[in-house]
Amino acid sequence: MSSPAASTVTFGALLRRFRRNRRGSAVVQFALVAPMFFALLFAILETALMFFASQVLETIAQNSARTILTGQAQTGQLVACSNAPCTQGTFQTYVCSQIPALFNCNNIYVDVESFSVFSNITFPTQIDANGNFINNMQYNPGSASQITVVRLYYAWPIFVTGLGYNITNMANSQRLLMASAAFQNEPY
Repeated sequence: MSSPAASTVTFGALLRRFRRNRRGSAVVQFALVAPMFFALLFAILETALMFFASQVLETIAQNSARTILTGQAQTGQLVACSNAPCTQGTFQTYVCSQIPALFNCNNIYVDVESFSVFSNITFPTQIDANGNFINNMQYNPGSASQITVVRLYYAWPIFVTGLGYNITNMANSQRLLMASAAFQNEPY
């Protein structure tokens, strides 16, 4: 049975007393602001990590391209290719040997193409209309003094896609990272 004092307090009096009491206002304000704050914080962190991964991929592309530029991949001087001219598989293994824990080697795609002049270099998009990656990778490192383009692709997973912040450009909440190096092979 309730006490007589408790039953005499009206609902309006309880609301007035709750409105005057400021002890829990910081908790209530934080509860209202916290979801947006953490969503923004995670979006900033994810974007920074994606840009960092893109720069690491660019460094790997430049280092891998240097072996083709100097003719090491074509003449069998690259140890990773077992002292024979590199094939697509052995060059992929060489690229994977440079990859830090940030990437999964099974998801890196390597494309090496050679051209006679720079004006002939054109590349279609690697993403189809459904947002899937088009895997038409080649390995043609060219010969001495020939123009070569090395491209690396990686489908980076994106986790924070809500609240109007969506930087994906592929299906399954992924963003295709691409790094490339275009150069003329040395006369090795």
